[in-house]
Amino acid sequence: MLGQVVELIEKNTNFAVTTHVRPDGDGIGSSLGLYWLLLSLGKQAEVIVRDPIPSYYLMLPGADRIRQVDEIDRQYDAVFVIECSDIDRPGIRNLEKQFIVNIDHHVTCERFGDINWIDSTASAVGEMIYNLCKAIGGRITREIAECLYMALITDTGSFHFSNTTDRTLKVASELVKVGVNPSKISEIVYNSYPWSRIELLRRVLNTVKRDPSGRVAWMRQSLQMVEEAGAVDGDHAGFVNIPLSAKEVEAVIYMRETQPQTYRVSFRSKGNIDVSKVAEKFGGGGHKNAAGCRVKGDWDYWEREIVKAVIEAVDRAKSDA
Repeated sequence: MLGQVVELIEKNTNFAVTTHVRPDGDGIGSSLGLYWLLLSLGKQAEVIVRDPIPSYYLMLPGADRIRQVDEIDRQYDAVFVIECSDIDRPGIRNLEKQFIVNIDHHVTCERFGDINWIDSTASAVGEMIYNLCKAIGGRITREIAECLYMALITDTGSFHFSNTTDRTLKVASELVKVGVNPSKISEIVYNSYPWSRIELLRRVLNTVKRDPSGRVAWMRQSLQMVEEAGAVDGDHAGFVNIPLSAKEVEAVIYMRETQPQTYRVSFRSKGNIDVSKVAEKFGGGGHKNAAGCRVKGDWDYWEREIVKAVIEAVDRAKSDA
């Protein structure tokens, strides 16, 4: 599929790049990295998203050029859709009327594109865009390198997660050689949050519970907590990983209320505990150790069902070991 993407770019001129609602580091970093690659090849390109860019990604080169749209308002030769599980994930109307190139590293991604380039061995889509740059004979510029490095460190948890491979580290090394300053980007990503994040974290951690074995932990974030903390979307980034830092905890569930009776559920796990299977059971997906889903209805009911499913996954992994 990489060959098809290369051929498409070589034969066409006018492109757009988009990613999912509530964009994260891989979504924004990969989109901007691809944007700069297309420009370097003499193409016309723009990045379009529905939601605002979190403040800590605004330092990326080209972030100020990103256009917020609710609807596709022009025709492109192709639209690259970055890290989206389905065609609705970007939240942009009429996207399906365009020629779509679906680029993702989640094995559970639907094949909704006219071209589907899915590489579940990649740590982040940023790693795939690096490979695309090499395959098409592009030069890794400082702009491309900074954007792709942001994609790598955010989707690997600063190379802590199990999706980090020798290939990931080799790509990161090449990006640093181009001129990326790792400490500068890490400072921006992890030490530039507003105080509202601390206020929100205090409230969320007050809800943490564990099962009797101590191996599964779960916590909640309500709309009321967000209002009380004066928090904004994105302040919760990384909260799901905090209970996982405890030695005894092997899996974490983080239920975040996004609308009344609507919840975004994030899963994290260690070792061979496959939370993507749990997420799939509830209509979601993701990676073995990092996945998510959405549910609607009674909070207590869904918490019981999801916690039960994760405990079963932990027990199953232990029996298979």
